[in-house]
Amino acid sequence: MNTHAPPQALNLSATSEPASAGAATDADPAADATVQPQAGTAAPRELTLVLGGARSGKSHFAEQLAADHAALTRGPVTYIATARHDAEPADEEMEVRIALHRARRPADWTLVEEPVHLADALYAHARHDGCILVDCVTLWLNNLVFGDHREYPDHGVITPPPAFTEEIDALMTALPMLPGHVILVSNEIGFGVVPMGAITRFYVDELGRLNQKLAAAADRVRLLVAGIPVSIKDPAPSQAHGSHTR
Repeated sequence: MNTHAPPQALNLSATSEPASAGAATDADPAADATVQPQAGTAAPRELTLVLGGARSGKSHFAEQLAADHAALTRGPVTYIATARHDAEPADEEMEVRIALHRARRPADWTLVEEPVHLADALYAHARHDGCILVDCVTLWLNNLVFGDHREYPDHGVITPPPAFTEEIDALMTALPMLPGHVILVSNEIGFGVVPMGAITRFYVDELGRLNQKLAAAADRVRLLVAGIPVSIKDPAPSQAHGSHTR
């Protein structure tokens, strides 16, 4: 059984293998109005949630935020990828998507692949002068629901595995304790019709509930619409001037 690291076990100088080399994003420092620390200094603790539909530009926007943070603070960026690419048989479409993400990430970003134990990965790699980008919560929740090739009935009540609740609770406990800037990417999939099938409805409902929890915990929330970020939540005025103590 996985044991989640307590707050005192935070590794503030964690390092791992760098991400695959790729072209740096053309980050625009004006892409989002955030508190900007002096170059070379640690930023205050901050949590940003980036939401959007499929191909809305949410991942690229989140990558720009992380690149801007690194440029301002000269701190490291850790990219936590939640996608599984060890499926049997191999999912060629997913492999192509993963390759595209790798190609556009800066070569000096640290890559951590963690499809299930997200809280543990955050504890291990959070640091005061760093930024962590998690892409994405949507796939992570999918991994919790369908881990170990778990199957569900077409009708009736859906009972997820114990890890489903355990990992979500661990994440929500970890987020307020993490130093540095954490950026979470998640899909907004509740704008369409009610889906057919009990498990699909369960997934849509649970992702919506999780997004609500993450938005409540976040300092900033941005919704991407056709590549354009829309401000949903910003810090209170006192926080916006650097008062991020919690």
